[in-house]
Amino acid sequence: MRTPGSVDRRSLLKFAGGSLAALGLTATGCGTGSGSGGGGTVTIRYAWWGSDDRAKRINKCVALFEKKFPKIKVKTDFQPYLDFWKKFNTQASGGNPPDVFQNAIGFLRKYDEKNVLLDLREQVKAGNLSMDGFRAGLDTFGEVDGKLLGVPVGSNSMALVIDEPVFRKAGITPRPGWTWNEFHAALAKIRDTQGRAGDSGLYGVMYLYDLYLRQHGKAFFTKDGLGFTAADLTDWWAKGQAGVKAGLHSDPKKVAQIKPKSAVAAQLAASEFTWDNFTIRYTSEGKSEYALAPIPTTDGRKTGQYLGSLMLSASKRTKHPKEVAQFIHFMVHDPEVARVMGYDRGVPATTAQYEAFRPTDPVNQRIAAYEKQLVDSGVLETITPHPAGADVAEAAFLRIAEDMALGKRSVAEAVEQFFTESKTALRS
Repeated sequence: MRTPGSVDRRSLLKFAGGSLAALGLTATGCGTGSGSGGGGTVTIRYAWWGSDDRAKRINKCVALFEKKFPKIKVKTDFQPYLDFWKKFNTQASGGNPPDVFQNAIGFLRKYDEKNVLLDLREQVKAGNLSMDGFRAGLDTFGEVDGKLLGVPVGSNSMALVIDEPVFRKAGITPRPGWTWNEFHAALAKIRDTQGRAGDSGLYGVMYLYDLYLRQHGKAFFTKDGLGFTAADLTDWWAKGQAGVKAGLHSDPKKVAQIKPKSAVAAQLAASEFTWDNFTIRYTSEGKSEYALAPIPTTDGRKTGQYLGSLMLSASKRTKHPKEVAQFIHFMVHDPEVARVMGYDRGVPATTAQYEAFRPTDPVNQRIAAYEKQLVDSGVLETITPHPAGADVAEAAFLRIAEDMALGKRSVAEAVEQFFTESKTALRS
């Protein structure tokens, strides 16, 4: 992994073309004139999931927006992840979803098919939202079947978060292009020299399995359903069980006991596959120093990686599409928003915000350097928007993998149960 340092913007940033000036937009918002309330004040509802800290940051950004757009008021609401989607499902089923809300790739097709999401292309054409100035191809991340259903607010990618002192003492320096065989050899060396499991248990991480499948010309999801077979999953989970028995991976029972704390921060494991920006969380809850290592490969080159992103989507039922679009534009382009949010939602998605926030702390610098390395190396691929029901399949994968790890199911039983539940969800 490269040593964190300054980021070469010319290598990292990709422009979608055009400029704000060409659209008659400002850096802090787009479109002019009164709201759709005929000169009066318009109120829009904005909902997201996250922690109290994210809520404080977002509310500061909302205050900045209302100051610059005094005729638009924003009513905010946030919940933990699972509670957010329970509430959102109830609201969407009742025809009253929030005007604008935080979203993710796994929900785009699902709610598009339920006729919940607004196609924002009309607002782009009207000049109320710009899709210019996004880096690394993120401008197309929220597109599904020719419709713009989400606008990225930040980027992240899967990585191997490592306890750096443990790896250093074991004499292991992961480098781009290392193979799965080298990775497993490293886990064994850590076990033998440091008295700790090398990894927390990677076989229940759906997004990692997706990368592994992509390295082999497959994918976890296609646009229509699952992109792998029962034999594929049997092989993956059988290797996971063998790794636990060999002491390469942490004892699943101990990992379950310390949740929600990570196994790496709890010193049960020396590494864990997760999203790169989770390094911030591990640093806050652990006592060691944490770094980002590359994803192992099958052929020394292909990682299967892509940049993921949280997004902002709009309700098709909103009575204020112009104001919602102006709010989304502000939240993804305004430089001051970046200075308030930092990397809370990932590395800022747009050029203006990326340049506005330059991290000075080592943890965020490492995240920026890691994503720069991914862009510079040319390993990034595109992701297929998940089919409707993907969120249910993902939850089933996590739950069933944990049951298997804890000895509640055999590998064969776990595989059968996953395919039964997933096929039902993906057909519904």
